[in-house]
Amino acid sequence: MKLSVKPSSMKSGIRFNWNRFKSKLLVTYTLSYILIFLVPLSGVTFIIYHNATANLRSEIEQSNVNQLSQVRLSIDNQMTNLLETANTISFDEHLTRFMVSHPFYGRDAIASLARYKTSNTMLEELFLYYRGDDRIYSSLGMTGLDLMFDDMFRFERWQPEEIKQALNETNITTVRPAENVTVHSRKEPKLAMLVPIKTNDPYPYGTILFLMKEEQLTGVMDSILNDFSGSSYIFSGTGEVLTANYRGDALRGHDLTSLAELDPGIHNMELGGERYSVVTVKSRVNGWTYATAIPSYQFFEQVGQIRTIILLVFVITALAGIAAAMLLARRQYHPIRDLLEFASLQGGARETPRTRNEWDWIKQTIHDYHARIDMQEPFVRNQCLMLLFKHGKPDDPEIERMIVRSGLELPEGATCFTIILSLDEQSLGEQSWEGQQTLRAWLHQLELPELQARIYGVEFSVTHQLALMVTLLPSEEDDEASRIGQVVDELDERLAQRLPRRPNLGVGTVYDDLSGLNQSFLEAASALEQRKLTFSGRIAYFEELTEPSAAAFSGESYWIPKKSLLKLEQSLRQGNEATALQLIAGMMEKLKREKLPVGLLRCLCFDVLNSLLRTAAELGMDEVHGEISSLHAFETLEGLENRLSSLAVRICGEATHRTETVQPALMDEIVAYVEQNYADYTLSLEHIALKYDTSTSYLSRSFKEKTGFNFTQYIWQCRLREVIRQLLHTSAPLKEIIERVGYLDAPNFIRKFKKETGYTPGQYRKLHGASGFVHGEE
Repeated sequence: MKLSVKPSSMKSGIRFNWNRFKSKLLVTYTLSYILIFLVPLSGVTFIIYHNATANLRSEIEQSNVNQLSQVRLSIDNQMTNLLETANTISFDEHLTRFMVSHPFYGRDAIASLARYKTSNTMLEELFLYYRGDDRIYSSLGMTGLDLMFDDMFRFERWQPEEIKQALNETNITTVRPAENVTVHSRKEPKLAMLVPIKTNDPYPYGTILFLMKEEQLTGVMDSILNDFSGSSYIFSGTGEVLTANYRGDALRGHDLTSLAELDPGIHNMELGGERYSVVTVKSRVNGWTYATAIPSYQFFEQVGQIRTIILLVFVITALAGIAAAMLLARRQYHPIRDLLEFASLQGGARETPRTRNEWDWIKQTIHDYHARIDMQEPFVRNQCLMLLFKHGKPDDPEIERMIVRSGLELPEGATCFTIILSLDEQSLGEQSWEGQQTLRAWLHQLELPELQARIYGVEFSVTHQLALMVTLLPSEEDDEASRIGQVVDELDERLAQRLPRRPNLGVGTVYDDLSGLNQSFLEAASALEQRKLTFSGRIAYFEELTEPSAAAFSGESYWIPKKSLLKLEQSLRQGNEATALQLIAGMMEKLKREKLPVGLLRCLCFDVLNSLLRTAAELGMDEVHGEISSLHAFETLEGLENRLSSLAVRICGEATHRTETVQPALMDEIVAYVEQNYADYTLSLEHIALKYDTSTSYLSRSFKEKTGFNFTQYIWQCRLREVIRQLLHTSAPLKEIIERVGYLDAPNFIRKFKKETGYTPGQYRKLHGASGFVHGEE
């Protein structure tokens, strides 16, 4: 019954309620404001000071992690280049034992070694030694071992006999820590790297000795850790200090050893009686550990200046807060009164219980409005549909109300089933994007009054598929199978009028409750999958999937139905963990009840296991292959069920992860947008995430999966390609070219360009550009 209330009586009721609660709310607001100001402020000094220290520490440590990772990447690249150089030398026909020792061809061999040396900026010198020989070859020529390491290159700790032994016996790549080496009376710290050749041969015939200046490695560290205030170290895989860069007190002994044993990450530890913040990263290329150590007191020195400011803010805010508490509390009356009048008018001036105050009234009214608005949004129905398809009807009163308000609840006596509509890529290619959107909107809700049926559609996460919930309203026709066929045929005909090619349809069985809709969804997906395997037509009904004839087997043999296995595989592919576990439990329960020979029982168990392994293989879970021996070695059905359930949970997790992360169409559009707008210097990951309504973390991860580069690297590659193109094909000044591609810091760009190509832009243009251009100045 709808009540009519006169405006005058409604307003008087509002005033009565307001006057009744006014003094109580005034006291509440006054106390609340005082507490809001005073209680948090009593601890604000400690909180701000602590947070400032923690944030500063976190920022510095994270910056060190990033910079240290850059150091690792840079040095790893250079070490990899040295290994590639060694491998190239081992296959160089000019550097065979015969060629280097030949009186005539030896000159070409020495020249080749000189080229290898000059091609790598890390190298001070490289030596080629053939085992059992008393001579060694370098860019300087052929020299005796004794003369080379007794006179020309004298190591401070590495004795000539030890060098000779290492050259003849080293079978794995080895790097010695930096030590002083005297070269022509000039003493400098250098690192020695021994690489056996051939590199992968179990019986190497020679050794390449790379000699590197320590300053080459420390220079890389200095250039990247330019604002670093602690000490940095590089440890070998065995824990030796290869090189170090000290800024402050150096660590010694056990403290230094403990750094090499740390796991990669950020650590707070005591070294030499003092607290340090230590950051370590580890190389996967050569096992080296890179570490930085910063004294903890440096963090606190930088926040000491704000202590006075914190105290001053505390006092001023406390005084101002207490003074403003009464004023703010009194002014709250006006907006509360306005909200109460609005809520009462819109809510029909319903009488409220005496235990409720104005805030409860307003809160309930707004909640009702919000619920109505949500029900008007199309995505709510889509969410409900996906919930029903994936998990069935949940036992949650709130979700049940959403399903009812979305219009998805089955009327009395109605039934439902699922149709999955699959569009091939060729059909989609012949249809415009607007046409595809129109099709989805048309299938969102479709009425078939002549067949007493309704269709609700939602785009499924699988590419080019839509899931349709078909509701069969009560009808005088008793043949349910005939009604299903008529609905499917009518839908197929209507789709043919809208699409250039008829789609493939998978049809599940009928259920009389929404709780069975997810079963029908899995059955429709199974039927569609079976159609693809057997090429049995466009429309596949789950009920028509053939089962082995009972007459084909004699005795009391029992066989797991093919339909059950298909539903199990589909539930795994869809990531439906609850249904998959339910199906496995049901199959195992049936096997327990059957009295079967042990051999046949194991075969039936292997059928279930094979279904899981096949699905895992489709999802690319290669690690499961290594677990096959443990999966099939079961003694009881209970043990097998536990293993199958555990494997099913993992498969469902992987399927869900793939569904959430794979959006090729969106990423194609984003990559195309970046390639068109890379010259915009304001382009950023946050800008694109906002434009395409996604999170920066998801966009960053998906962008790298799509392109193989992170966002910054990809922008740099696009700009680099365009700069090279303009250098080679235009005569524009370099500064103008750099600005055209959206790079404002020309010196930094030139530095990165040289690091990438080995030349400055001007040198690159002179070497590779067409003649006649007027070159821009660097």
